[in-house]
Amino acid sequence: MHVIDHFNLRSFDLNLLVAFDAMMEEMSVTRAAQRLKIQQPAMSHNIATLRTLFQDELFIRVGQVMKPTARALNLSGPVRQALRQAQAAVLMAADAFDPATEQRTFRLGLSSEVELLLLPDLTARLRDIAPGIRILARGGDAQEVDAMLDAGVIDLSVGCSYLPDSRHHSEPLYQSSVLCCFNPQLLNLSNPVSRNDYMAAQHAVISQTDSLHGCVKDALEHAGADLEVVAAAPDFMSILATARSSAVIATVSSRIALRYGPLLGLEVSPLPLALSFPPVAMVWPLHMHTDLGCAWLRQQIREAMLRTNESIVADIAA
Repeated sequence: MHVIDHFNLRSFDLNLLVAFDAMMEEMSVTRAAQRLKIQQPAMSHNIATLRTLFQDELFIRVGQVMKPTARALNLSGPVRQALRQAQAAVLMAADAFDPATEQRTFRLGLSSEVELLLLPDLTARLRDIAPGIRILARGGDAQEVDAMLDAGVIDLSVGCSYLPDSRHHSEPLYQSSVLCCFNPQLLNLSNPVSRNDYMAAQHAVISQTDSLHGCVKDALEHAGADLEVVAAAPDFMSILATARSSAVIATVSSRIALRYGPLLGLEVSPLPLALSFPPVAMVWPLHMHTDLGCAWLRQQIREAMLRTNESIVADIAA
């Protein structure tokens, strides 16, 4: 366990870390000063002091914009994590969280599927009950979630293919499944698509790695199947748009297929293969578990996902 050197920390103005984080966010002395509600000369003084303390320029001008140095990039994660933990401690000490009046930005790491499904309904929900709460979503690739949570880059993650460890809490939200979509004007296929037709077709799939078979690779290998994949991309809408324009079958998340496939004029069919996928889960770091705001947001996400599922079922029935 690391021992805190209180004496040395006492001689360091911790407000400088706040100034550093604001500068990393804004990449502008003027905007960072506005964010901190201080004058620009004071912000410039903070940056000068930071440069002296860290013996590095930290921020350099490249053309018309400011860019962080390698040292600044290395510092940004630990500084953000320290500030978030400090903020969580202050919030817990206050022992109060009123969503109607709270002013706070939550940073979420979302898979491309969850981003399309959750963000619209969650935003609509928050506009009604918590107008001061804002959501900053970013890609939550399964291989990067650990580092993003540890560095405080995100407050929580929602996605699949994630195996949590003792540093994080995890809660399954729903079981993943897939359907296939195709343009009936370009592919003369029955619905449901037969196994022979599916195996003979060309395919477009989701991939967030350097594998052309992407997210279905392991599931296909487990099922003893192989597909001719001609297009792979990390975004579901680009894969569905590819199926709309090309004679290919798009294999995507069932919820994405049911919500967005018909909007693009695509037929949606059950998959003629038995493929198994891990559940979509919500993951958050241990130190955020008792944060009242984060706990409240987790409940909003649960309810928004439930409402999304109900909406998809209603659309199917209609």
